[in-house]
Amino acid sequence: MKTWVTLSTAILLASSLAFQPAMAEEEAKSGQLNVPLINSKGEPIGNATLLQRNDKVILHVEAKGLKPGAHGIHIHTEGKCEAPDFNSAGGHFNPHNKQHGFKNPQGFHSGDLPNIQVKQDGTVNAKLASEAVSLQPGKPNYLLKEGGTSLIIHEKPDDYATDPSGKSGARIACGVIK
Repeated sequence: MKTWVTLSTAILLASSLAFQPAMAEEEAKSGQLNVPLINSKGEPIGNATLLQRNDKVILHVEAKGLKPGAHGIHIHTEGKCEAPDFNSAGGHFNPHNKQHGFKNPQGFHSGDLPNIQVKQDGTVNAKLASEAVSLQPGKPNYLLKEGGTSLIIHEKPDDYATDPSGKSGARIACGVIK
């Protein structure tokens, strides 16, 4: 009987060990990260998901309680979201030491993203893509570096030209990418 229990336990352990790498492999394949977003009061307002697809990171941003209109959105260097001003997030993610903005001849930061459009009801449901960042380890533009990075929504639209932040104003929402 003792041999059977030991053998059963070994078979169960072996099958469980075989199952764990398969699950980890499946999670790695999906590569989706969930990033909870908070406002300047520290209240949850939505979520962003990030997913590596070939050479692009796809971002899906859903949030509520924002002022209608266009808003700048950027990836910042530090994985910290200390309300109310989110200055703890640091500057824009910029591993290649560029200037800010898609229209800037010296630019652009890896963390620069297209503006998002908030509807009249204060909600946003936007999908963005960036080839300038990566969720793949070993890349210089890897978002999951030690300490992480953060996703910031600004109060105004980005003008895509003015260094360092496109005149996008105060930081009104933040989520840690880790």
